[in-house]
Amino acid sequence: MIEVNGISKKYGGKAALRDVSFSVKKGQVLGLLGRNGAGKSTTMNIMTGYLSADEGSVRIGGYDILEEPIKAKKLIGYLPEIPPLYPEMTVTEYLHFVCRLKGMDRKDIIPFIEQTVELVNIGDVRNKLIGNLSKGYRQRVGLAQALCGSPEAIILDEPTIGLDPMQIIEMRSIVRDLGTDRAVILSSHILKEISDVCTDVVIINNGKKLVESSLSVLLGGSGEQASVALRVSDAESDDNESEFIRKLRGISGVLDVVSSGKGEPGFSDYEIISSGADTRSAVFNVVSESKRVLVLMAFNSGSLEDIFTKLIHAEEQESV
Repeated sequence: MIEVNGISKKYGGKAALRDVSFSVKKGQVLGLLGRNGAGKSTTMNIMTGYLSADEGSVRIGGYDILEEPIKAKKLIGYLPEIPPLYPEMTVTEYLHFVCRLKGMDRKDIIPFIEQTVELVNIGDVRNKLIGNLSKGYRQRVGLAQALCGSPEAIILDEPTIGLDPMQIIEMRSIVRDLGTDRAVILSSHILKEISDVCTDVVIINNGKKLVESSLSVLLGGSGEQASVALRVSDAESDDNESEFIRKLRGISGVLDVVSSGKGEPGFSDYEIISSGADTRSAVFNVVSESKRVLVLMAFNSGSLEDIFTKLIHAEEQESV
């Protein structure tokens, strides 16, 4: 439904995005995860046609967002971080206005608004001025406008920012329901939000995609991620450290290998991050084939927070 192909974007001489690619199908809720400034909002602005990419392309339902913008945008519902609301309108007036902008048939608008108001739970404020609503209600009205026209792709940029705990729970539940028959992309830097809502995840840092995976694979199918802490003696080895790391990274299921540096004299420490599978047997074979002496190998389990932290740390070490 949504295909992002090798998009890159620079602001001045600084790269905001670097060759980012991923895809989302109907029935998926993809979490776009990264720290503030990682490139999440730039990615979403390009996907919705608000910005153009310097390189690469975005296709929505088969339509290029730049070459066929009207056809592509008809398939998109977008909630930016700051909802595009008109404070002088009532909620109902505003939703009617958005439905007309999106070309809905007049006879379908009122039934649609009734259904959407119920879905996002804003019935008790439907006749109030938007300017008089709380932050939580304004956010829900923003979500309602994204649903106008029944788009097949929903793009949400930090939809729970500024909400109270109960409002966050309600918003997450709504997003999960939307993902049953639509392609949904949810941008967030809140790790728990991604874990609770999404079926898939893309992690980016400094404009670069680090991981694209289903959460079930990334977390090992049980909500936990596997890793192996490894210590070896390489005194008898025939290959260098970079070659050894390359072999470890070639193991099925391994996402990355982080060198922890030298431990005790003559020993090297590594953290092997995997997608949930127990890789110890394969790691042992690589150590043996490399003529290193295995000193310690410990299995660890963790969470999305662990994966995110380690991948960000590894990427930033490589970029130094």
